[in-house]
Amino acid sequence: MSVKSWGIVALHTIMLFLLFSVLFPLTFSAVSQPQNHKNRNPKTSDASSAVFQVEGNVYPLGHYTVSLSIGNPPKLYDFDIDSGSDLTWVQCDAPCQGCTKPPDQLYKPKNNLVQCGEELCAGIHLSNEYQCAAPSDQCDYEVEYADQGSSLGVLVRDQITLLYTNGSVVRPRIGFGCGYHQKYFGLNSPPSTAGVLGLGRGIVSFLSQLHALGLIRDVVGHCLSVKGGGFLFFGDDLIPSSGVVWIPMFPSSLEKHYSAGPAKLLFDGKLTSIKDLELIFDSGSSYTYLNSEAYQAIVDLISNDLKRQKLERAIDDDSLPICWKGAKPFKSLSEVKSYFKPLSLSFQKANNLQFQLPPESYLIITKHGNVCLGILDGTEVGLEKLNIIGDISLQDKIVIYDNENKKIGWMSANCDKLSVDREVEEGFPRRYATDSGIFSDRCPAIYGTTEK
Repeated sequence: MSVKSWGIVALHTIMLFLLFSVLFPLTFSAVSQPQNHKNRNPKTSDASSAVFQVEGNVYPLGHYTVSLSIGNPPKLYDFDIDSGSDLTWVQCDAPCQGCTKPPDQLYKPKNNLVQCGEELCAGIHLSNEYQCAAPSDQCDYEVEYADQGSSLGVLVRDQITLLYTNGSVVRPRIGFGCGYHQKYFGLNSPPSTAGVLGLGRGIVSFLSQLHALGLIRDVVGHCLSVKGGGFLFFGDDLIPSSGVVWIPMFPSSLEKHYSAGPAKLLFDGKLTSIKDLELIFDSGSSYTYLNSEAYQAIVDLISNDLKRQKLERAIDDDSLPICWKGAKPFKSLSEVKSYFKPLSLSFQKANNLQFQLPPESYLIITKHGNVCLGILDGTEVGLEKLNIIGDISLQDKIVIYDNENKKIGWMSANCDKLSVDREVEEGFPRRYATDSGIFSDRCPAIYGTTEK
C-alpha cells in the first residue's frame, strides 16, 4: 500500500497484528522444541532474541519484507513489516477475493479458527460494537488503512517457527488474520507481498503475543538499508551498548503506535517555524508524511534554497508530487546531496535530542534520472494533523522500540550487514557477518539465503 500500510487503520475494527515466523534460511536441521512457553521468563532465558533478514527498498518497490514460516509442515510467506499497525494477516484461500498470490501460495486454514469469545478476539476490536452471537463463533475482522486499502477475514491460530540467535528453535502457536477479501486503492499497483506483519504496541501484535508467552522481551527493532535489504530483530540482545539516542514514547491517545514528540524542525541546523509535531515511527509507510502546514513550509524552504542551484522542476515525472531534474539524468543520490540541506527533528521534551534527516533520508532518484522529495502531504491523504516518519527517513539507522521502558532509540548504522562482536550472555555464541550471511560459533550458517 502506498501510505502503505499506515496502521492508524481507520474504522470498523482495527485489529491487528501478529504472525511472524522466522525462517531465515536455515542450513541446519531445526529440531522442534518443547511447547512449554508460559513458564519461560524472557529476562532469564538465554534464548531471548531472534533476527530476520529483510528484503526490499523504498524505491521502486515501496516496502521492506521478511519471510515467515507458518504451519506444520512449515511454509514460507513474505510480509510487509509494519510498525504502524498491530494485526498481522496473510492472504488466505477461504476462498479469496482480491488476492495477488496464486492459489498454491495462499494460506489454507485447517480447523484452527480463533473463537469469538476468546480474549485475543476482543483485543482486535477498538469498540464494544462487535458482539458475538455465540462465544464459539469465528472471530471476524476488518482492517482499513490510510490509503483506503483493506483486508477482511477471520482470526486463526497456527504454528510459527522462531529461530533464536543462539540456534535454538521454538514453534509457538500465534494468532493472525486469514484475509479472504482484500481491496487496494491509489496509484500504486497491489503489493506483491502475501500480507502485513504488524509490529505495533497492541496486545494482539506479534511481539506482544511472543512476550506474553515468555519467549521474548517486549522489544523490536529494525535496520533498513538505503541500498535495499536489512534486518529485523525481536528482543534486546542486538541493541548496541553505546551510541543509541533514546527518547520517551509520547503519551497520547495513539497508544498502539510508536509515537514521539513534540518536535521542532530544523533546516540546515537552523530552527524553522515548524514545532509541536507529534510523530509516529511507521515502517509500513514508504515515505514520510507531515501535516499540510509543516509540509508546505518544508517545500518552501527547499524550493527557495534551490533557486541558486542548477536544478529545475521535473513536472513530467509523476513518481512523486515534487521532482527536480538536472542538466543530465542523475544516477545516484551522491550526485545530488550537495544541492540539498540536511533536516533534523529536535524533540522538545527530551533535551532537544535530534533525529537527523540528511538528504538521502528524504530524497529518491527515479527511473527517469530525476530527484524527488520523499516527504509528502499527510493531510492530503487523510492523516489530518498526524505526522509519520516512514521508511525513507528510517534508512541506515538501527531503530529500536522498547515497550518495557517506554522509549524509542536510534543510531546511524550500516544496515547491509549485521555484526555482533560481543558475547551477550554466558554461553551465547559469537556471531559475525560475511558476504554469505550471518554465522555462529555454535551452528553453521544460521542465516543465509534460500529460494522462495
